[in-house]
Amino acid sequence: MRIVCLDLEGVLVPEIWIAFAEAVGLPELRRTTRDEPDYDALMRFRIGVLRREGLKLPDIQRVIAGLSPLEGALGFTRQVRAAGQLIILSDTFEEFAMPLMARLEYPTLFCNGLEVAPDGAITGYRLRQTEGKKRAVEALRGLNMEVFAAGDSFNDLAMIGAASAGCLFRPPAGIRETHSSISAVDTYEELFAKIAAFFKQ
Repeated sequence: MRIVCLDLEGVLVPEIWIAFAEAVGLPELRRTTRDEPDYDALMRFRIGVLRREGLKLPDIQRVIAGLSPLEGALGFTRQVRAAGQLIILSDTFEEFAMPLMARLEYPTLFCNGLEVAPDGAITGYRLRQTEGKKRAVEALRGLNMEVFAAGDSFNDLAMIGAASAGCLFRPPAGIRETHSSISAVDTYEELFAKIAAFFKQ
């Protein structure tokens, strides 16, 4: 059996933290896993900025409510799901992702959770497990499934490496250059062509 595992932000939906940074005028919150390989350091930085500015979960959720999938993403996921199985593997949080999952017609999502105080302040986060994307792919392969994986960030590299096949999708120049051994595509048409070939193997 063959299955596709995709990253979420930057692949199917906008980068949530970038959208929020622009909405509240805090450029420092634009930093994502495309820029920072240390996820814990990135999240501690983000939570510190939120605390300093008095921003809370409902503030972020109001911005998310106005976001839509990237142009072409819904049609692409429909194509993938018509051809085979799809799982979204993301380091985002359930509290952020669910409205976007509705707009993508509810594909299966594995992600993390936030620790939120009664007043809505984000105080921490709970990883589903360390290296969750990679371990999910390894677990699927342990069930004798062949896995195709694609993502755009540092935190997708291990997932792609653990998969039977995969590629980068619209990665930043730094990742594209330093990981040139991993093929990269820039359109959903190119990505689906790779997935279709994978399903036909």
